[in-house]
Amino acid sequence: MKNTPLKIGILGGGQLGRMLLQSAANYHVETFVLESGVNPPASSLCHHFIEGDIRDHDTVYAFGKKVDVLTIEIENVNVEALYTLQSEGIKVIPKPSVLHTIKDKGLQKDFYVINHIPTADYILTTDREDVKKHADFLPAAHKLRTGGYDGKGVSILRSSTDLDKAFDAPGVLEKLVDIDKEIAVMVARNESGQMTVYPPTEMVFDPKYNLVDSLISPASISEAQADEAQRIARQVVVALDSPGVYAVEMFLDKNGKILVNETAPRAHNSGHQSIEGNYSSQYDMQMRVLQDLPLGCTDTILPSLMLNLIGEDGYSGPVLYQGLAEVLSMKGVYVHLYGKHETKPGRKMGHITIVGENKNDLLERARSLKDIIKVISYSA
Repeated sequence: MKNTPLKIGILGGGQLGRMLLQSAANYHVETFVLESGVNPPASSLCHHFIEGDIRDHDTVYAFGKKVDVLTIEIENVNVEALYTLQSEGIKVIPKPSVLHTIKDKGLQKDFYVINHIPTADYILTTDREDVKKHADFLPAAHKLRTGGYDGKGVSILRSSTDLDKAFDAPGVLEKLVDIDKEIAVMVARNESGQMTVYPPTEMVFDPKYNLVDSLISPASISEAQADEAQRIARQVVVALDSPGVYAVEMFLDKNGKILVNETAPRAHNSGHQSIEGNYSSQYDMQMRVLQDLPLGCTDTILPSLMLNLIGEDGYSGPVLYQGLAEVLSMKGVYVHLYGKHETKPGRKMGHITIVGENKNDLLERARSLKDIIKVISYSA
């Protein structure tokens, strides 16, 4: 009997798909990517690239019929097509039911409450006028129920003077938490029911673009807090009841309480450092899940710090990585460029991972790196 490679389809061709494909090269698989646009980051590393809209029902359905197992690198896909494919015997990981819940922040918040998962208080709103009726609930974050990504679709309303910043669309008004730290826990679960959890990472956000600036792993929290964060992350994934790789993002408040913020049913920015920092990276783990193989080891090899490389303000056009040669000469520093040809302010263009024994040294080295490497443009 011929041992043919498993056909794996990925909906989305961005940097997450690119890094997943780098892990796929280690396995006996044939890879397919669906994404719109010319030469997205993942297109050069797959066996078959198909240009098309991942939000279009017929396009996703036709793509899914070409593969044995279908996965995502972004949530904004046509879920109805995935339900149809699943009913026709195509393996979809994570299950369409997970994406149905996660794509809608309102349904996601309700899911936490139903499953007794700690989360911040919230109110579901229909439009801006509805938000104004709840001025006494402020300060709060107003989040679009659907479509938000990488910090977009979130508006902070600290007082009634900010109410005009509310979205005039269905949203979630979420009570602001007095945050001590923002942490995330990656969890993997395969079809056989095996589940494994990574050590928590600690995230620092860019206040201007509201996306991750850097993170350190393991997080600088107590052992008891780390255990509780991992327990809650497991609880989330058990309740979702689907194989997959998940990032459970959490707030650690000033009183030491852990609250779930959001869950991503895929590889995530908060797990990038696992490529060098952990025995099995989040991308290797996703490949194992897709093939229902035994899960890898999530133990830390060395403490690690990840620094996002984003486009500098004032630069748009063909990308130039200023200071790259100097960074590449450094010990314990790993550069990951995402293959994006054009930069613009705030665009994620790559990341750097630093590994070492001492966390304080990692932080100091990261500060130096931010002064050395800049993402600019030839045409600025």
